[in-house]
Amino acid sequence: MSLPDLAQFFNSISAKAIDIFVDGACSGNPGPGGWGIVFTSDKIETTLAGGNPATTNNRMELQAAIE
Repeated sequence: MSLPDLAQFFNSISAKAIDIFVDGACSGNPGPGGWGIVFTSDKIETTLAGGNPATTNNRMELQAAIE
């Protein structure tokens, strides 16, 4: 998902609350890793994700929150 798609998600909901779940992990420490975010509201769900070929678990956890 791109940022314009994410903006469309926020414009399409009518609820006053949005649940946001974030997580990050890597295989080995350091090693390849990834992060993900799930946004849910009004039974609508969208995701945002990314990764890095050489990173640490802590960096991926923080990257999910920063994005």
